[in-house]
Amino acid sequence: MGRNLLSGALRFTGVFFSRPLSTRIPLIPSRSLFRTATMASADSLPASVQGLTLQSTTTTSKFPGCFPTLNPMDIYRQHIAEELGKATDVEPDLIYSRLAWTNTLDKGDLSLPAAALRIKKKPDELAAELASKFPESDLVHPPTAFGPHVQFFCKPLPLANTVLGRVLTEKAAYGTNGNMGLKDPSDPSKGQKKIIIEFSSPNIAKPFHAGHLRSTIIGGFLANLYTVMGWDVIKMNYLGDWGKQYGLLANGFKYFGNEEALQKDPINHLFDVYVKVNRLVGEQEGPIKELKEQIKGKKEKGEDVAALEAELAKLVDVSEDEKARRYFKSMEDGNPDALALWSRFRDLSIAKYKQTYARLNIDFDVYSGESQVKSESMSNAYKAMETAGVTEESDGAIIADFTKHGAKKLGKAIIVRKDGTPLYLTRDIGAILERDEQYHFDRMIYVVAAQQDLHLAQLFKVTELMGRKDLANRCQHINFGMVHGMSTRKGTVKFLDDILRDVGDKMHEVMKKNEVKYSQVANPEETADTLGITSVMVQDMTGKRVNGYDFNLDAMTSFEGDTGPYLQYAHARLCSMTRKSGLNVDELSTADFSLLTERHAVDLIRLLASWPDVLINTAKTLEPVTVLSYLFRMTHMLSSSYDVLKVIGSEPELKKSRMALYAAARQVLHNGMRVLGLNPVERM
Repeated sequence: MGRNLLSGALRFTGVFFSRPLSTRIPLIPSRSLFRTATMASADSLPASVQGLTLQSTTTTSKFPGCFPTLNPMDIYRQHIAEELGKATDVEPDLIYSRLAWTNTLDKGDLSLPAAALRIKKKPDELAAELASKFPESDLVHPPTAFGPHVQFFCKPLPLANTVLGRVLTEKAAYGTNGNMGLKDPSDPSKGQKKIIIEFSSPNIAKPFHAGHLRSTIIGGFLANLYTVMGWDVIKMNYLGDWGKQYGLLANGFKYFGNEEALQKDPINHLFDVYVKVNRLVGEQEGPIKELKEQIKGKKEKGEDVAALEAELAKLVDVSEDEKARRYFKSMEDGNPDALALWSRFRDLSIAKYKQTYARLNIDFDVYSGESQVKSESMSNAYKAMETAGVTEESDGAIIADFTKHGAKKLGKAIIVRKDGTPLYLTRDIGAILERDEQYHFDRMIYVVAAQQDLHLAQLFKVTELMGRKDLANRCQHINFGMVHGMSTRKGTVKFLDDILRDVGDKMHEVMKKNEVKYSQVANPEETADTLGITSVMVQDMTGKRVNGYDFNLDAMTSFEGDTGPYLQYAHARLCSMTRKSGLNVDELSTADFSLLTERHAVDLIRLLASWPDVLINTAKTLEPVTVLSYLFRMTHMLSSSYDVLKVIGSEPELKKSRMALYAAARQVLHNGMRVLGLNPVERM
């Protein structure tokens, strides 16, 4: 089921789509992508999925990957490469490609590692020589050699004019780069690269557990990241929606189902039915197991067991497990009544899922699932494996022995059971071939827990051995660690809505402690819900994906330290500052930025200049923490600047320039939070 690697043959086909809408904003050249999840009915969602703005350019540079009209730091890379190239014998292209962004401002705005130039000189000596030869510049200070590195610091005023002007004009588009997602950067007419991101993948009628939550958060972030980098993103939810368990669920619904409860809360009700019918199965398994042991003992003694076997056959025949098997067989055989009930369960569950996903600012373009993989696709996959010599027979089953194909660590995998039913790996191979044929994707990412590293490695290896190395190379597994201790306050089953309700309630309690601010919030319950969701998501993104963490309700909802509420507070404070200033935000771009001379102001501008580079670097790491760490650096810098760069009470021109700086910081903070999938609040 889902990504739990349970088996079950597949037959029913069809794919559910939620189509994206395209609009334009008055930023040339640009386009705004707005995707919204749609219910199965005409009812609107309680929360909409927010849009992401994307800009691109037709301006070219002689340096590959250089977009000075989109990325301020590319202006400086280009300038340094050209000027240093003129002053030395080093090719400007080589210099440009080796200029690196820095993690801390004390190391410069850009750094050139001398050793990377592959010149036969000691790196320290070469760095000093290059620094001394760099000519006078209007854009950067004379560089300094720090060991084997040449450090470049931007001059404040040109940087301020460029960065603040762009942020205040481009707004939500600042930092994005649609050119990064082009199939051929030299020929935009060839279109965007296409990526499928498969994530979340819950099992219908089962709890939406911690693994699904992590997959949802990380997958949503990756979808946003690739969108602002110009890719055509297809968000796919591969549901666990087929197998014998649906026979069990259908029969259980006859005993324990309630139509009103199903319509009101399908996921919780179906889970309740599933638990109750499984309890029946458990009660029946005891006598059956006991009888099997009796038969085994008597056989060993050579005694007659015909009567006991007849009794066992009767028990098995009337068991819920056997009834479920027969019901699922009727689904596989296309029984219209059985499929109609299954389809109702599926559709109602998807409608409920969409509401929950919308609270996380996530929608899906495709609701696929185990049921969607065609029988012929699996059959074709099996034949291709057989033809390529990947499979062999073993004790009546068909297996793939990877040890015979140069991949000892992958061991062996069953492809078809002894009874002729395909396993999960076969379905995934069928699915990967279907998706390639339907979407012609350039890349596909599976966001699945690290426990399934072996399964995904086997999938990619089988695809390669079938003669589709090109397809295997376009696929990637993005894994993640476990979450420990995620449960509701009552210690009950871990449904996502229960978790979000708990953190929302907790945030509401915290908000009420400040009566003055609480009274100013228009909709405190909604704000508390947003803060609670932010708490969960930020805790998940704080470390590297592969690391697990403990789900800590008190820690994640705290305003102390690097938490979601602290990030939201920083954004709300900047919004409050704008309101109190009384200035027209649309006129801030005309401020005199030469007045921003304090170290706090200069460093904040330098940090804002690096936001496009942060996004590009994140596209390499695929780690949410890359963006999150940058945002927390900014909030810390902002916190220390308020007493120095006061807005209220300053002279009019100084007030306007400082407010322009804070407005730009708020915009970049907002942009970063959006990429992470967060919904920034303006009051709290």
